[in-house]
Amino acid sequence: MRFLRVLVLLALAFGLAACGNNSKFKTYNGPEVTSVQVHKGARKMYLLHHEKVLKTYDIALGFTPVGHKEFEGDGRTPEGTYIIDRRNPNSEFHLSIGISYPNQADREYAKSLGKSPGGDIFIHGGPKRKVSRRDWTAGCIAVTDKEMERIYAMVKNGTPIQILR
Repeated sequence: MRFLRVLVLLALAFGLAACGNNSKFKTYNGPEVTSVQVHKGARKMYLLHHEKVLKTYDIALGFTPVGHKEFEGDGRTPEGTYIIDRRNPNSEFHLSIGISYPNQADREYAKSLGKSPGGDIFIHGGPKRKVSRRDWTAGCIAVTDKEMERIYAMVKNGTPIQILR
């Protein structure tokens, strides 16, 4: 009986701990994020409700940030209009939300070069290791883990994202 009581208390304690602020899954009850804008040159990302900026983030980009992504492995972050199309709660980079790259034009251009356009472009948290340069991703958009928790809660699938120079 005593063992059962201890087991119940431990289960309750773990359950309450999971509900605390330490969870990477946050809630958001503010205005809807209707679009995301990324300004690569300024290394800024904006979450917008129509014309109003709700949040601004400093970002890191692909290890070769200038120019539009052309093919897999070029280290560039795409430019253009895409859609947030998936979520990864178990990302290698804390949390991540997917960007619909490549589109048809991206695929056709890469094919004309005889290459793959690549894919798996995400907004994600930081690496588990220390990085020695400002732009370190393979073409993704990176923020801190804490910032990614908020972004993950605020930005829903289907939200347009515009990635500008």
